[in-house]
Amino acid sequence: VRGVVCEISKMSILKEKEKLDKLLQKDKTSSDYYWNSYAHFSIHEQMLKDKVRTLAYRKAIVENAHLFKNKIVLDVGCGTGILSMFAIKAGAKHVYAVDCSDIALQAKEIIQDNGFSGKITVIQAKMEDVKLDSKVDIILSEWMGYFLLYESMLNTVIYARDNFLKPGGILLPDKASMFIAGIEDAEYKAKKIDFWDDVYGFDMSCIKKIAYLEPIVDTVENQALTTTPFKFFTIDLNTVKENELSFKRNFNVKCIRNDFTHALIGWFDVEFSKCHKPVILSTAPSSPYTHWKHTVFYLQDVLIMSEGDRISGWVECKPNSKNPRDLDIQIRVDFDGKHNNVHAIQEFLLR
Repeated sequence: VRGVVCEISKMSILKEKEKLDKLLQKDKTSSDYYWNSYAHFSIHEQMLKDKVRTLAYRKAIVENAHLFKNKIVLDVGCGTGILSMFAIKAGAKHVYAVDCSDIALQAKEIIQDNGFSGKITVIQAKMEDVKLDSKVDIILSEWMGYFLLYESMLNTVIYARDNFLKPGGILLPDKASMFIAGIEDAEYKAKKIDFWDDVYGFDMSCIKKIAYLEPIVDTVENQALTTTPFKFFTIDLNTVKENELSFKRNFNVKCIRNDFTHALIGWFDVEFSKCHKPVILSTAPSSPYTHWKHTVFYLQDVLIMSEGDRISGWVECKPNSKNPRDLDIQIRVDFDGKHNNVHAIQEFLLR
């Protein structure tokens, strides 16, 4: 009997070890994480610690229990399951939490540990491979990437909307807007771009050409803005089609003081308009910090601006043909100032 007990104990220990190894993803290498980048907990830690992001979602969900009471919810790209658990707290009848990465393994454990196993079903699969017993009343998703659309899951949300949302159902969030403005950034531009002109006495300016191609994702202080902001692109998630995520839009901004403009920056807002009191999650320089920061596009020609001068042009954005997670961006700048004139098109690759 003692031997049998020992064997059972060993089996229990082995099962627990296997379970822990699976949760820790010990079989994953750095190469695996490249292709399954959302499997590692660290990226979810960054998002969860972004209080602006997480509290906006909690406010939109928990403070609008009238939308969720006895409803069936689909959480697209559920990650750790935080939005699914908010939905249950708001009174949802059941939540289907879908994620194709291995973070779904931790989500199942988290949901079980918090006593929601009977109310939240975690499905590890691509949205296109999911089958549900019925359509849902609400789709939740935190799909936004840098510059709104980088590595974006929006096409997956559109698929979920078209295939799983009941007529008259709700998407949260349901609206998004993109903005552009000019900034003064001489010091940082010198460190990141002009640095390559003279590196310990050697000419490495060939890299400078590459540096201009890649936008920088960083925090920009509101006082760095040299122009008014301009809303150049809007999305209504209720109606948008996937092909509309490739776009070309005009912009026109006004200089607010005498200064130099070294770069243009982009940011976004999303809105939960179906809430009783609409909730807006803003990543603007005038708003508190978010992990999305701002996307900086350095200009090859510095604009010498006087108050009242205007910069016009257009922004063209589309997924990269080789890797749709990346974005090919072109920006045209037309500027006729008192001190210099610039008419140029620059190409950028956000990757």
